[in-house]
Amino acid sequence: MFPHQIQDIVYATGECLNYPIDYIAASLCFVLSVGIGNTHVAKLKEGWTERAILYTALIGRPGVNKSHPLSFAFHPLFEHDAKNGVAFKKEIKEYEQLLYLSRKEREEQGISELPNEPVLKKFVVSDITPESLAFIHENNKRGICLYTDELASWFKNFNRYTKGSEEQFWLSLYNGKPIILDRRGSKNSVSVKNSFIGVIGTIQHGVLREMAKGERNQNGFLDRILFVLPNNLEKQYWSDHQLSRHVIPTWNNLMQKLINQEYLTDDNGDIIPVELYFQEDARKRLYDWQRENTDQCNREINETLMGIYSKLEIYAIRFCLILQVARWLCGEASKDSIDLVSVEGAIKLVGYYQKTARKVQQIVASSATLEQLPSDKQRLYNALPSDFSTAEGIQVASQFSISADSFKRMLSDFKDGLLDNYRHGRYRKLL
Repeated sequence: MFPHQIQDIVYATGECLNYPIDYIAASLCFVLSVGIGNTHVAKLKEGWTERAILYTALIGRPGVNKSHPLSFAFHPLFEHDAKNGVAFKKEIKEYEQLLYLSRKEREEQGISELPNEPVLKKFVVSDITPESLAFIHENNKRGICLYTDELASWFKNFNRYTKGSEEQFWLSLYNGKPIILDRRGSKNSVSVKNSFIGVIGTIQHGVLREMAKGERNQNGFLDRILFVLPNNLEKQYWSDHQLSRHVIPTWNNLMQKLINQEYLTDDNGDIIPVELYFQEDARKRLYDWQRENTDQCNREINETLMGIYSKLEIYAIRFCLILQVARWLCGEASKDSIDLVSVEGAIKLVGYYQKTARKVQQIVASSATLEQLPSDKQRLYNALPSDFSTAEGIQVASQFSISADSFKRMLSDFKDGLLDNYRHGRYRKLL
């Protein structure tokens, strides 16, 4: 579904750096969405446009290489922010020096009025309050993203100040709603007409239950997250293959081309986005798929999954926009409109995230199953390695004075949503 240059990056980093394909592909897709920001929107019909806002979670146990693909994908944004940071320090120093001058001294230097105070423009933020996030976004109305290596720190802080307020804040940002913060004095007020704040981070299987606590599995919060969960993910041996020297510059150049795109602004400094309409055959295909998805929703007896499938219809339009711009970056398409190829790719992406959503719901249910077990079985389960043989499990059980026969009987309890008996005599924990 991705253009060939990006496919090459995915496969090369997978072969040489052991990046799981799901992780690196999703990370590249997310960074592309941030690069697009508010500059382009997908227009399905009059009155309905979608921005490329994504909420993404990379799921996996420690040591399965979740963080490195993210760092690779984010490198162009980190470099851009670092250069802006250096320039900002220089500008603010010069500005402060001007403040110390008298009016006469400034006039002698040919400066009739003080320039506007410099502002720091950046794409990436981490571990930040909604208020600070809003101020940073006002300085970069193109769009920003929250990047956190441990996504648990994001949602665990939702109620740190006012119960439920931060969670509602993020629910509204998913739809690109305006941000208005009124504080005492106009200087402390913030107004962002079209918000664009994406979220991405990593999370472990066992923390998913924590994410689903409270109302998050009912109020649509969990529905808005794209879960990236590779099949049969295991820790890999180091690869002897060397990464071709063109791979990193190719990705950096693509993102730099996207970042350098010029855009129009209105009198208030808000970006006027380029609207990408759907070509007729692309629009028809998307509508046909939406009818199929609607039928699937109506057949689904699990209300949580029904909500997820519904939210993925919105993501389908956003994926169309991202793929169209990505193909334009790589010289495989124009970005005057969204074509059938991008729509087909978006539908495939939605199919992937439907599968991972079902897996996540199974993991959340498994967590509930574990909590219902007697405490001795919970302790044994937590003590087992993530991947083990029957013999290895018996050895761990002996440390709890549990016999081999008793352990084998416990395996039957654990198989119900807690263990994957993926090979004869081999088990993989699902939490």
